[in-house]
Amino acid sequence: MTAADTAPRPTENQTAGRHSGSGARAWIVTGLLVVFMMVNFADKSVLGLAADEIRADMGLSATEFGLANSAFFLLFSVAAGAVGLLADRVRPKWLLLAMGLLWTVAQTPAALGGGLAVLVGSRVLLGAAEGPAFPVAQQAALSWFPNHRRNLPGALVTFGVTLGVMTAAPGLTWVIHHHGWRAALWVVAAAGALWAVLWAVFGADGKYRSDAAETPSREPAVTPTYRRVLGTRTWIGTTAAYFTSYWAVALMVVWLPSYLRNGLGHSSDAAGRLTVLPWAVGALALLGQAALTGWLMRRGVGSRWARGRVGAGLLLLGAVSCLAIPLVDGAAAKTALLAAGFGLGGSFATVAVTTVAELAPPARRGGALGTMNAVVTTAGLIAPAVVGSLVDSRGAAGYQTAVVLLGGLLLLGALAAFTLIDPARDAPRPSV
Repeated sequence: MTAADTAPRPTENQTAGRHSGSGARAWIVTGLLVVFMMVNFADKSVLGLAADEIRADMGLSATEFGLANSAFFLLFSVAAGAVGLLADRVRPKWLLLAMGLLWTVAQTPAALGGGLAVLVGSRVLLGAAEGPAFPVAQQAALSWFPNHRRNLPGALVTFGVTLGVMTAAPGLTWVIHHHGWRAALWVVAAAGALWAVLWAVFGADGKYRSDAAETPSREPAVTPTYRRVLGTRTWIGTTAAYFTSYWAVALMVVWLPSYLRNGLGHSSDAAGRLTVLPWAVGALALLGQAALTGWLMRRGVGSRWARGRVGAGLLLLGAVSCLAIPLVDGAAAKTALLAAGFGLGGSFATVAVTTVAELAPPARRGGALGTMNAVVTTAGLIAPAVVGSLVDSRGAAGYQTAVVLLGGLLLLGALAAFTLIDPARDAPRPSV
């Protein structure tokens, strides 16, 4: 272990943050942001849960349905980058409130009726409104905690994604089967409106949003250019690894229910329940990673190991699980490996966010996180269309081909995380 792998002990400023920065208000805000991400991914999951119903209703091929889902990401990445930069100048509280309200508005046209054009248009608008959600929510949550205490709140906000799917999958599946897929859109629209009201009352920004709060007075704050931050090996490696992980997330949201039904032969009800499995595995991985990373950092281990190489291990395990699927027989064995591969492979988000938050000073954090999210979420634009094309050309076997492709991508992501992530090496140095 080199000197760069050893993290400094918490400063006096950080110790004070244990009391003032992570009090009751910090956890109330974090809890609201967890719910925010729950609504966010419930919005995303509706079309995947209702894939067969929507395709039958509108007469869509798998390729057309994949393209309709890809439309969600048409402005998603652009909005993530633009609003991420804006978050360095505008209070995250107001940006998050605007997003919550826009989600409700975006669901309304398709919920009222219309054909494919209305559905695509509403998904494009929803994608633009949801693109910045994750980086801005993480920025808002982490602004309440010093660096050495960010693993748990970062993991909890990411865990909101899993909770959203775990609650939405059975609940929205029931609504879709009994009241139609458009009724499910009304449900998630109402959830977004309710969250916006609660956030307007209880939402707030934390004390670690400024450089002065994070940098001891004896070490003047350094504000590097965005180019300097985005050009580091840590940012590049984190973004590359996260891209492969987000590919897994995009497939879980859009195609997993169809794979379980049409590729592995599960009934619609069973598929609705089994959809939760990869997200549950991912939740355990998220919380386990946060606990392990926090334990390592409290013992002086730097982020190169505590974040980068722990994250690389998750991606590697996910890759091995995906690549093993063609080697086993039976729906049960394939389903188990699918849950492990998607769940572990899709759990890199907290590592990515806390690593970039450590690398970038507060004045550049929103832009660094937003730009990373903009690059990463292009996987959501590409992956659904790729899988749709594979299913149309190869039938049910196309699903398995898509999972093997994911396994290869996760291997590359693990390599990038293992070799490139080292915030202690790449972080800007205070002037002497």
